[in-house]
Amino acid sequence: MTTALEAAVATLPEPVHSAHVNALAESILRTAGAGERDVTNLQRIALLELQLAPRD
Repeated sequence: MTTALEAAVATLPEPVHSAHVNALAESILRTAGAGERDVTNLQRIALLELQLAPRD
């Protein structure tokens, strides 16, 4: 899960906001809890969820 988070964060443009990191981490934990173990899939799903999240 750490590898997936680090890889996802590395794709974000600078500056990386802590809210984005938290959203990615929550997504990865939720997806892993549902049974997904592939690092690439964890990263991809987290980034897609971040992209789809409503903007403030």
